[in-house]
Amino acid sequence: MSFVVLLLAIVIEKFSSLRQRLQRDGGWLRELQSMEARPKFANRPWLVLAILILCPVALLALLLWVLDPVAYGLLALPVHVLVVIYSLGRGDIQAGLGPFRDAWRRGDLQAGAHVAERDIGVSAENGEQLLEKVQSHLLWQSYQGFFAVIFWYFLLGPVAALSYRLLALAAEQGKNPELVERAQQLRHAFDWVPVRLLAASFALVGNFAAVGRVMLHELLNWDISAEQLINKAGCAAAEIAAPQAGPEGVESLDTPWALLLGAALLWYAGFAVWTLLL
Repeated sequence: MSFVVLLLAIVIEKFSSLRQRLQRDGGWLRELQSMEARPKFANRPWLVLAILILCPVALLALLLWVLDPVAYGLLALPVHVLVVIYSLGRGDIQAGLGPFRDAWRRGDLQAGAHVAERDIGVSAENGEQLLEKVQSHLLWQSYQGFFAVIFWYFLLGPVAALSYRLLALAAEQGKNPELVERAQQLRHAFDWVPVRLLAASFALVGNFAAVGRVMLHELLNWDISAEQLINKAGCAAAEIAAPQAGPEGVESLDTPWALLLGAALLWYAGFAVWTLLL
């Protein structure tokens, strides 16, 4: 059923507005802020994470346990699809980069810097650094918003996918430094395997030798972050040219996107083969 759910999630996400209606984090974030503000939780970040993540995950697991035996699991199917869609990243990556791409294509670096900071929260001292950071943003957001979610869903089901998204929200939206640090540590553990699997996929659909040189040094490196690794592997696989203004610079965003699409197709083909073999 996992492969069918992943196909349905992609189709629904692409051809409907369900994702925007479903991804409402306001209630969960308000509870996070409320618990962070309470003195009794100030020095107990693990307890806050346990309550805010384990409680929704446990309720989901209970619901699936009740629904799975009914009608050969057909009643559980929509729950799986909804959880996967909710667990995907927030926002549309390509749409978010649209104004930046337009400004960069015109060669208007000042406008490009303005829209990059406004739309995706990226800023830099000069145009070269800005384009590199936007490339890194594209690779990272695609990984954490899609690849990590579908990896954990296919491996361990909707409970793991939801856990990953709630951890990401805690790490990104938390105000308590200790809580954010603990959430980042757990997220780093969640990212360790899928980010390396995606880097290996980049080698298969891009420059194999260049990615191999990167992975040779970083494969077992626990200290490198997932964002750093995926940026290194993605830039190596895509053979991105030196940053420059104008249409040529925009092409440096199209190349990693094509690489990501190739990796996504490779993953889905792998999921299909694995499903058939089982």
